[in-house]
Amino acid sequence: MALTIRDATPTDEQAWRRLWNDYLAFYKVDLPDDVTDHTWARILDPTSRVAMRVAEVNGELAGFAIHHFHDSTWVKTPDCYLEDLYLDERFRGQGIGRSLIDDLILLAKAKGWSRLYWHTNRDNETARKLYDTYAQEDGHIRYRIRLT
Repeated sequence: MALTIRDATPTDEQAWRRLWNDYLAFYKVDLPDDVTDHTWARILDPTSRVAMRVAEVNGELAGFAIHHFHDSTWVKTPDCYLEDLYLDERFRGQGIGRSLIDDLILLAKAKGWSRLYWHTNRDNETARKLYDTYAQEDGHIRYRIRLT
């Protein structure tokens, strides 16, 4: 399996929209079309804090991780939030999701961000092993990795 993880580019748009629509269907989310247009525009905007990393397997777009960063309330350097992580069903169970998270950790460290947060709606053993601390907030478990 030849796995490549890189930033999203305008040439990814058609494949990304297919994955995004699959994501919305998987989570039973119904959004107007202009929301996906707005999301894509923010990802391509170099001044936006929203960005996306895409995973390619043998040159085919297999999944994405949408993230953003913001100024931390705890430390002087920004935090990074992993907002959405999704894989094409054909590529699930191959460790690509973990690779996307690992890639984001490396990216956060390289940029000097202080923590990486990942929020999920359930507490699970995998996340307990991956993250050094966690706290329940608003019915979600927010896992955080201290990067500094």
